[in-house]
Amino acid sequence: MGEARDNDAYEEELLDYEEEDEKAPDSVASKAAGESAKKGYVGIHSSGFRDFLLKPELLRSIVDSGFEHPSEGKDSSAPILFASSSVQHECIPQAILGMDVICQAKSGMGKTAVFVLSTLQQIEPVAGQVAALVLCHTRELAYQICHEFERFSTYLPDIKVAVFYGGVSIKTHKDLLKNECPHIVVGTPGRILALARDKDLGLKHVRHFILDECDKMLESLDMRRDVQEIFKMTPHDKQVMMFSATLSKEIRPVCKKFMQDVMFSYRLQLEF
Repeated sequence: MGEARDNDAYEEELLDYEEEDEKAPDSVASKAAGESAKKGYVGIHSSGFRDFLLKPELLRSIVDSGFEHPSEGKDSSAPILFASSSVQHECIPQAILGMDVICQAKSGMGKTAVFVLSTLQQIEPVAGQVAALVLCHTRELAYQICHEFERFSTYLPDIKVAVFYGGVSIKTHKDLLKNECPHIVVGTPGRILALARDKDLGLKHVRHFILDECDKMLESLDMRRDVQEIFKMTPHDKQVMMFSATLSKEIRPVCKKFMQDVMFSYRLQLEF
């Protein structure tokens, strides 16, 4: 009972920008014909990305990764990575405009490409300033996400990316931040919060706040508290993007409480 009361009390502390009388319409992705095609952690294709007017440097990285042809398939019930109604086609045009995004789709549907490419498209690197923060629940996932940022920023040499998680000496991380502050930070909530509390990681310039596998972090009260404390250290005016393979009806309202203006946020929820 005590834990339930603590949970209820904490819910009251969460930032909530929702208007009670206004509800944003859901943008529901239609299902398209196709088979999944992927390489590495992010499965994407270069054909069609030109429609998004991405930076030439990003398109070059996409081609270098071997994604030159759109997938074609016969299963009409499964979304493919790059069909016109895919996760990427639904989300990326909104994300690169700086809109808030809640994206639910099965693993392997290209969710990571949405925030990696949209962040790299928007970011204007400034020396000594963290512009984007990506949180996830495990060190393995943090490492994978960092690798994808590095892979697709190959021709954007001014953009620096770093990953921070437990199990590594915090002094090592502090020295890294002191010597060369990254523009994109990826990490687990516990380590990111420790660095921010000690003033080694500055978050006052963050413009993009991203949660990958957000349900895993927000369903755990302790981890949710860490995420919320980190969130409060970032500016009010920022883009918030959340991604997950599963979003329960109970956790969706919690996600929306992190959005600055849910009425204008873009929400893609794929139901399978």
